[in-house]
Amino acid sequence: MASRVALGKSRPSFDEYYMNIAGAVSTRSNCLRRSIGAVIVNEGRIVSTGYNGTPRGLKNCNEGGCKRCSSDASSGTKLGECLCSHAEENAIVQAAYHGIGIKGSAIYTTHSPCLFCTKLILNAGIREVVYSTRYPLSDVPMRMLKEAGVRLRKV
Repeated sequence: MASRVALGKSRPSFDEYYMNIAGAVSTRSNCLRRSIGAVIVNEGRIVSTGYNGTPRGLKNCNEGGCKRCSSDASSGTKLGECLCSHAEENAIVQAAYHGIGIKGSAIYTTHSPCLFCTKLILNAGIREVVYSTRYPLSDVPMRMLKEAGVRLRKV
């Protein structure tokens, strides 16, 4: 098999590599509204991944598990009715579930984090957030991350 370099294609940067993986992780989402993926990287090694969807043991969103997602609620409304866990939340919880420390790590996510996920990121000790698309309701979370000294980058 020919190598990428031999075919004239350059290797992706680590940011591109991890963001591409976050994109692939997002394809596992069962949310009807938005597919988001997250990858936690510690010292150059992927230690956890997460995608958005209903919690373990519940009917998947795409099977009617989350009534808000299948309703006509406008974006950003009725969020208190949404049963889905977010990608960043799931990546952090999966690390904890498997006993993997993530303090000082970076999280690559397809969308900038919401307020709830920002609080989880801060309390988990994640030191860098890298995202590709800005979440529409992200002004306060962005300010919080900056104030707490978390490196924030859009790629």
